[in-house]
Amino acid sequence: MHENSTLYFEFADRNGKKHPKFFCKPKKVIQTYRIDEVRGCMEQIQKEVSCGYYAAGYVSYEAAPAFEPSFKVHENPKMPLLWFGIFDEPIIIPAPNKKADYSVSDWIPSIEGEAYQKGISEIKTAIENGHTYQVNYTTRLHANFTGDDFSFFQKLSSSQDSDYCAYLNLGDYRILSASPELFFRWDGNKIITKPMKGTVRRGRTTKEDNENAAWLFQSEKNRAENVMIVDLLRNDLGNIAVPGTVQVDELFTIEQYPTVLQMTSTISAMTEAGIELVDIFSALFPCGSITGAPKISTMRIISEIEDSPREVYCGAIGFISPIGETIFNVPIRTVVINNQTNQAVYGVGGGVTWDSTTKDEYAEIQTKASILSKEQPTFKLLESIKLENGNYFLLDRHIKRLQNSAAYFHYSLHINELTEALQQFAKRNPYQLLKVRVLVAKDGSFEITSEPITSLNKPLQVKLGESPVDKNDLFLYHKTTNRRVYQFHKESQPKVFDVLLWNQYGELTEFTNGNIVLEIKGEYYTPPVQVGLLPGTFREELIEMGKLKERILTVKDIKEATNIYFINSVREWQKIRFV
Repeated sequence: MHENSTLYFEFADRNGKKHPKFFCKPKKVIQTYRIDEVRGCMEQIQKEVSCGYYAAGYVSYEAAPAFEPSFKVHENPKMPLLWFGIFDEPIIIPAPNKKADYSVSDWIPSIEGEAYQKGISEIKTAIENGHTYQVNYTTRLHANFTGDDFSFFQKLSSSQDSDYCAYLNLGDYRILSASPELFFRWDGNKIITKPMKGTVRRGRTTKEDNENAAWLFQSEKNRAENVMIVDLLRNDLGNIAVPGTVQVDELFTIEQYPTVLQMTSTISAMTEAGIELVDIFSALFPCGSITGAPKISTMRIISEIEDSPREVYCGAIGFISPIGETIFNVPIRTVVINNQTNQAVYGVGGGVTWDSTTKDEYAEIQTKASILSKEQPTFKLLESIKLENGNYFLLDRHIKRLQNSAAYFHYSLHINELTEALQQFAKRNPYQLLKVRVLVAKDGSFEITSEPITSLNKPLQVKLGESPVDKNDLFLYHKTTNRRVYQFHKESQPKVFDVLLWNQYGELTEFTNGNIVLEIKGEYYTPPVQVGLLPGTFREELIEMGKLKERILTVKDIKEATNIYFINSVREWQKIRFV
């Protein structure tokens, strides 16, 4: 039954580099549904590893009482409490880039509205009565799934861009984990944990990201939650550590993911001689970041207010090697598919403290669940730079914008190589007027092409877009090859020079290829970035020079304008008229 089980891990090493590992055709499977067998299974796993084999699999959240009988959990979960395959060496190859079809229905929460608010109220009562300081309150989302689950996993891992992704095909169940959270890493001597506690949504620009990160770093609620878990894990590690070696290596680090910013801390220790896998799980499991503090009383509260078992979600997924590498994630951002019923389950939640509000906690759930629907299109970063007589116009601004977008999307950018290539290109074209196009791929590879800048037929005629753009579309704020919104509006009115866009609030934004400037009573105005537009390099230059002011503009302002201009760094100022 299990001979065709396949497990794939894409875990980052200590330097952040991912090493894909495939485990195929286990020599045997060690699993159990019984609490009283969990520790024995772990001891059996340790023996197999001592004989030179690898072990890979998961431990369910509901296995916790095996390590501490006082831990209260839901009983009789449908999945095994523990499942590990015993393997020869893994295959070290990248995963195939599958494009097979799959279908997922709408995700339905198991609790919402009044039921969710009731849970928050019960937690606050427990806090008031001194039973807990913080509770990680979670719920489940359910959907129907058909098709290729590995393609779905690749979509999830691509959308999340996490360091601890794993795909487990166990026959009856498929586990798709795009977790960003390390439970622990152990080399036989040093153990490292890296709990996550504290979340805020991503901004649309690097500036908004920095503002949100600053808010998260300074948030008393999030810092308090994080410190509670750090203290809990320091105490847990103390049970297996050489005295005096437990230390906090990093506190309140803000990490960036496609949909959220997360606050993490790193705690490490040297383990005592003779420590084995079962000892580590006895000391640490389940991870404090997904329970709350203190553990025993808080897990009792969780078992009373949550309406279903967590199972793999909030347990641990990982592998143990015979060469001293043991690493497990905390399975958040994880989908479990029942292969018999085609039912998919996704667990999601957050830490609730006395200062929490139902609105904020539910918003955090929605942010964390956005991985399920958020499609991350394939695209390259783009810059169009004017080259005239061997000199680039506003090159520093173009490079800065490119760096901001590369940081935002986690793209590699070999800036020295790129600038050197641009200078060499300029030397080869010393007397021409060109639009130089720079494309940068996710891996940092780039290409440079050019085309002549030709004169335009005057007068330049434009029209207003027929429908609004969404100011929350982050691709309006970054120059990339993902120009679907711009192409749609340009193709809908192909006979004009350009189309002026506007957002869902009736605010003017930009043209499809440049920014708009209105001259009103001798002043020059352009819309602010936050209405949904690309911060053009020429626009930024004019603002810093004091020649251009930001202001919310509407169609009414067009009628009051003395002159209307299309601007960008290639064409600079171009007077236009509406038709």
